[in-house]
Amino acid sequence: VAVRHTEQSAVQELCEYLRIPLLNGGNGSDEHPSQAIADWYALLKWRPEIAFGKLPEKFRLNIGIIGTPGNMRTVKSFLMLALLFHDNIDHITIFSEMADPLGEEIREMTNANPISINFSQDLKQSLEYLDVIYMNAIAFLGDGYRFFGDAFTLNSSSKLKDDTVILHPLARGDELDISLDNTQHNLYFNQADGAVWVRQALLLTV
Repeated sequence: VAVRHTEQSAVQELCEYLRIPLLNGGNGSDEHPSQAIADWYALLKWRPEIAFGKLPEKFRLNIGIIGTPGNMRTVKSFLMLALLFHDNIDHITIFSEMADPLGEEIREMTNANPISINFSQDLKQSLEYLDVIYMNAIAFLGDGYRFFGDAFTLNSSSKLKDDTVILHPLARGDELDISLDNTQHNLYFNQADGAVWVRQALLLTV
């Protein structure tokens, strides 16, 4: 069974009655595991050495996450998998307008992890230091959702490092301008292409 549901509790409730495998395609604002696997599949194809042993400090990643893990399932699941690569991630900066972007569950996980987690509301000031930017624009809040403002947008004029790559689960809005599509920063098309194969592989394994 592959399921996507608006309720966070839907997956757990279904598992109580099912005797066959279940693939979580997103449960409310909680998690989106298959998307996170696709995200990290794209990153590991870009930098496969991340998965093999501890890298020298100068080669470790600085990751920027635009969004609120406490309310955005793709962002939360990406961060959860990032914590597994703590040997090769120097620090993660979370850019959010919210005072508490993590929520209790993720805060406990990050507190128990050696990766340095920082918070900022100034994306432009940090761009020149980031190797990877993961972004999404939609946050679920209660029964509705909201979009981020102009402070968290990227375009071809953004002062990115030459080798910075951008990930986005797509579809996108104004937060990710099409002027970046034909640049070396675009990893999101590879990410979307690889997601097809990742999900086919998941279906085959069950």
